[in-house]
Parts: sequence; C-alpha cells; structure tokens
Amino acid sequence: MSLVEIEKRGPVAILTLNRPQSMNALGELGDGEAMEAACRAISADPVIGCAILTGAGKAFSAGGDLKAMQARTGAFAGGPADVREGYRGNIHRLVRALYQFDLPLIGAINGPAIGLGCDVATLCDIRIAAQSAKFGVTFLKIGLIPGDGGAWILPRAIGASRAAELLFTGDVLDAETAKEWGLVSRVVPGEHLLDEALALAQKIVAQPRHALRIAKSLLRQGQSASYDQILELSAAAQGLMHHTADHSEGVAAMLEKRAPNFTGT
Repeated sequence: MSLVEIEKRGPVAILTLNRPQSMNALGELGDGEAMEAACRAISADPVIGCAILTGAGKAFSAGGDLKAMQARTGAFAGGPADVREGYRGNIHRLVRALYQFDLPLIGAINGPAIGLGCDVATLCDIRIAAQSAKFGVTFLKIGLIPGDGGAWILPRAIGASRAAELLFTGDVLDAETAKEWGLVSRVVPGEHLLDEALALAQKIVAQPRHALRIAKSLLRQGQSASYDQILELSAAAQGLMHHTADHSEGVAAMLEKRAPNFTGT
C-alpha cells in the first residue's frame, strides 16, 4: 500500500496518508520517495492550484514506527551511521518534499499528530483541526530528539518559548489548546473537517496562479532570509507580476467593481 493516496477534485488535490492500520506511522523505507513523487506530480499538474494533506482513519499520523524502532528494522536498522543515512535519505526527503512544495498546502488534521506526525502537520501552510485532533512532539519520552528538523519547524509556528515547553515536557495538546497556541487556525467538528478544508481551498484557487506560487515562496524564504533580501526578491517578482495578464484583469475588475476572471497567464 502506497504511503500517499491522491484524489483530485477539480483544481484541488487531496493527499491522504494511507496507513490507517498503524495510525499512519511514517518512516518506512521508501516513504521519502513516495512523498516526493506525490508532491512532484501535483505541482506539475497545471489544473491543480491548492492541496490538502490529511490522514486515513482516526489519526493524522502517530509519527515514527515504534515497532520498527524496537526491532531496529527498516529505516532504523544498522549502526549509528546507517541510522543517520536512513534519516537523511528517507525521512528528510519526506519533510523536504513538503517544505519545498510550491502550492499552498492545507493540513486537515483529523486526529492525533504526534512526533514526526506533528512536524509534518506543521509544515502545512494552513492547519485546520478536527475536535479529536491532538498534537505532541514526544521525542524525548522515547529517548530521541526531533530527527526531522522539528527544532527548526516548531518555533516558527508557535514561537520559541512554547516550542521549548512542548518539546521539553512531551505534553500533548488538545485541539482547542493548539488553536490558542497558534498551531492551528481553527477547530471544527470532525465530520465537517474535509468540507471546511475544501471550502478554504476553493478560495485559494480563485487567486491568480503565478502570483499565488510566488507569494508562498516569499513566505517560506521570509522565515530565514533578511528583510533586505526579501525586499530584493519581492521587487524582482513584482516586476514580473506587473506584466501578467492576471494583473491587468485584476486591476480592471477592481475598477469595474466585478469579480476577476483569472486565467493563470
């Protein structure tokens, strides 16, 4: 069974982590390649303007496979150097694919998102949680650290102090607390989660495609670039945007007080 199941609904793609029998545990050999392939296929589809990431069954993702860790099999087999390469060549490929994904990505967090699963959720640009969702970075409870780059991901989502509290204690947050902490944008009943995510995605895909991708890129680069660097990148990108048909259409629609008809050109 493939890690990621892809469903396309018009201009929106739904990516589902598809291991419900293991609460969508991650880290099997080939998971990085599978996520890369899914993200690449969606990005290359000119029809798709936004994607949703969710989990099959009752969980979003319980994180790394504890049974494989205990047995030292798969990505966790071998000595220290082997495990290091297992992370770099597999788990890191998975999280890089999500971080580098150039379309807006909505996380529809349908249940527990723990450890690696929480960091995967946090890589989504926007996160909506079901009332049953829970969030935890419980690496220290099993004698590990965030091997997926979570020490970089989490503080950018909820701030340094709360990231440290969550990591150092191993506490698990319920959905409402996650919203209070800024980890998710909203909490909805589980039966409405996908509908809410799809409605949000429809608003996003109504935007001009080229500008939308560049806007996401600037947000991503703004996490580590200096303000001066972002100003230069923004000026260069804006020069291109001023010469798109969608810009001309957007200005005309605004002046004529009508809805724009963007064509992605």
